[in-house]
Amino acid sequence: MNQVIFSLTMRQLLGKRRTLLLIGLAALPVLLAVVFRLVADEDADPQRFAARQILDVLGVGAVLPFIALVMGTASLGSEIDDGTAVYILAKPIPRWQIVVSKLLPPWIISAAIVAVSMAVSSLIVLWGRDSAGLPFAFAVAAIIGSLLYCAVFLALSIFTSRALISGMVYVFVWEALITNFLPGTRLLSIREYTRSLADAMSSTTKAEWEARLDPAQALVLVLIVGGLAIYFAITRLKNWEIGESG
Repeated sequence: MNQVIFSLTMRQLLGKRRTLLLIGLAALPVLLAVVFRLVADEDADPQRFAARQILDVLGVGAVLPFIALVMGTASLGSEIDDGTAVYILAKPIPRWQIVVSKLLPPWIISAAIVAVSMAVSSLIVLWGRDSAGLPFAFAVAAIIGSLLYCAVFLALSIFTSRALISGMVYVFVWEALITNFLPGTRLLSIREYTRSLADAMSSTTKAEWEARLDPAQALVLVLIVGGLAIYFAITRLKNWEIGESG
């Protein structure tokens, strides 16, 4: 890792107004959890609500991928778009160091925001009840999922200047719609990998909540997809020509 590139990227991502907006987005599960505690009746199932509605649908389905998408594509993609990436690419820095230094900041920021959001929101809903390990499971799964999302979106930003749009299509069309109708497509869904890992680390019953992908299969796919994303990102930068646009 190149410490200078890492530090500059951290400042670049944290110094933008979008960071505050993404923190506001991550606060939605917490607000929903508070509302649940205030209005839920005695027949409500906190564990089911936390797992399905807050952590799965809202957390893994929307908050996690969107924050990782914004951070992952901005890390290097914004510099490629405005032409300032040439100052990094023109230096004799190994391409793998550039990729790693550009991947870690969005991952750290995304993982921290989302993991805290999931842990806090689930703890609020499940306060005084059996948590079934949900706060820990989804927080850890979110950290892994954010790394994978950021790696894929970083690579995407190197290949195309429309990475943000392409990423939104992947998240909100492929993962949110197509995987529900075509089960085989779940093998190419980071959302499903994240859900599966969370399910493996929690002790919820099938009646409460259950993932749709085998955990062992999901873990293997995480390693494969993550490795390929980083490999293609490094390869693309090695073949990059000064003056080329995304």
